[in-house]
Amino acid sequence: MARAKNRGYQQTLTPTYTIRRWRLGAYIRLSKEDLKKGKDDSNSVKNQRDLLGDFYRRHMNEFESAVEYVDDGHTGTDANRENFQRLLADVMSGKINCVIVKDLSRFARNYSDAGSLIDNLFVQMGVRFISLAENVDSYLNPDSVSNIIVPITNVMNDNYCYQTSKKIRQVFDYKRRNGQYIGSFAPYGYIKDPKDKHQLIVDADAAEIVKRVYSMLLQGSSKRAIALYLNEHGTPSPTAYRRKKGLPVSSAVADDPMWGARMIHEILTNPIYTGDLVQGRRRVKSYKVHQIEAVPEEEWVRVPDTHEAIITHETFDKVQALLVRDTRTSPKGREVHLFSGFLKCADCGKSITRSQSGKNIYYACSTYKNRSRTACSMHSIKHNRLEAAVLFAIQYQVNTAVSYSELIARINSAPLKKSQSHRLNDQIAAKEKELTRITRYKQSLYQDWKDGEITQQEYRDMKADYERQAAELADVLARLNAERAELANGVDKEHPALVAFAKYQSIETLTREILTDLVDHIKVYENGNISVHFKFADEFRKIAEYIEINTTDTAEAG
Repeated sequence: MARAKNRGYQQTLTPTYTIRRWRLGAYIRLSKEDLKKGKDDSNSVKNQRDLLGDFYRRHMNEFESAVEYVDDGHTGTDANRENFQRLLADVMSGKINCVIVKDLSRFARNYSDAGSLIDNLFVQMGVRFISLAENVDSYLNPDSVSNIIVPITNVMNDNYCYQTSKKIRQVFDYKRRNGQYIGSFAPYGYIKDPKDKHQLIVDADAAEIVKRVYSMLLQGSSKRAIALYLNEHGTPSPTAYRRKKGLPVSSAVADDPMWGARMIHEILTNPIYTGDLVQGRRRVKSYKVHQIEAVPEEEWVRVPDTHEAIITHETFDKVQALLVRDTRTSPKGREVHLFSGFLKCADCGKSITRSQSGKNIYYACSTYKNRSRTACSMHSIKHNRLEAAVLFAIQYQVNTAVSYSELIARINSAPLKKSQSHRLNDQIAAKEKELTRITRYKQSLYQDWKDGEITQQEYRDMKADYERQAAELADVLARLNAERAELANGVDKEHPALVAFAKYQSIETLTREILTDLVDHIKVYENGNISVHFKFADEFRKIAEYIEINTTDTAEAG
């Protein structure tokens, strides 16, 4: 079949274009630092909204929907911003396929986060990204995203955050070391001085509750029992109290009107109540990782006597000593038992636990009861017998302290006091002789090595061993000389160790406060005997030696 010839007819093909309509997500962010600059700053929420809104109106035919996402008062280095995460979730679900920002720093100041999202995730998911300030549009001009200006800008934004964070930390550290309180909110029991926000003043009403919390713990109440007591008596929790007084409240703290054991623990362990400013106990890991971490205690910044104390140092130290003991109570129990945390097995060293059979209360080794009856024996003792024995031991030590005070008063009123301890002098002389011998041996090692009597490795090993021995002896000598110097200064009848015991001269019954003040621990033996290990044991030994030095010769002369 012959083909028909084209007789001048030409078909015109008109291409058809489908205009893509985007689902727009407009992201706005304002940091706390931006907030401080003022409402008219170019980065304000209003100005960002105006710029993005103007772009949307001029290109309205390109968009089928628009949603706004605002993070007001959030740093760009923290990717866990609420609305930023909501934006990403909408991107992942397909609800949003175009993201617009005023500039790259609004989106993220973390270089790795910005690069990962813009260069990787958005590209893979076909998401259009627009940044007005840098003239970036990944759809109309794909090269604008890979252009060197974007990574350079991200790096500059990241470095800006690093430098800002560094400067802020330096300022905070300076203020801490100068005794200025830098917390956003005053701790419960205090308010910020209206004339100086870096100074704390006592809030009388809350301070009374703080005192009650400390007092109740010393009297034997558990943290849980203290919280129950405060709730039952209608005492508002710290957050509820601040709201009631019209004081600022942290948004990060749960709005809980009830007390809890954790709140009680925070009050009991905060040294700020002693009048000392202790800051820097927690910190943000880095300007990129906004997680709070605990700071080692040796790195805390302590400045003494910066504000009025609510709790004495003595009371605070007593409470800390109690808190490190095993003072758990039963789920329904409110009072910590008298000897809880004080009893130890004389053989295995583990705790002695309390049990009750009917009306009889007794104590037994926890290893024997809970682990293995072959690992230790029972070490049982009845409560009444234990209480009577401990009370007698404390009364005896109290009487000893009183008699020591009287003897020291007579010694110190005498025209001549002696302070030379033959024991200390002999110990110091012996240690000095031993140190001289070790030093001589060490000096002869080098010649032995050169003479070929020992190898180089033997020389090194022996030299290190002699140096270790010399260092240990030097430490012992330093301690002995310090003790001799202390003895040379004499002993005052108001010595803290004597005062601690003497104030309980009228003791007739035991309390946890007395045990906390005077007793370190109590050992229970298999035969039912006990030994009470008192606090200030070293001090009592030194006092006894001082008395002996100043009374022995007198007695012999008589």
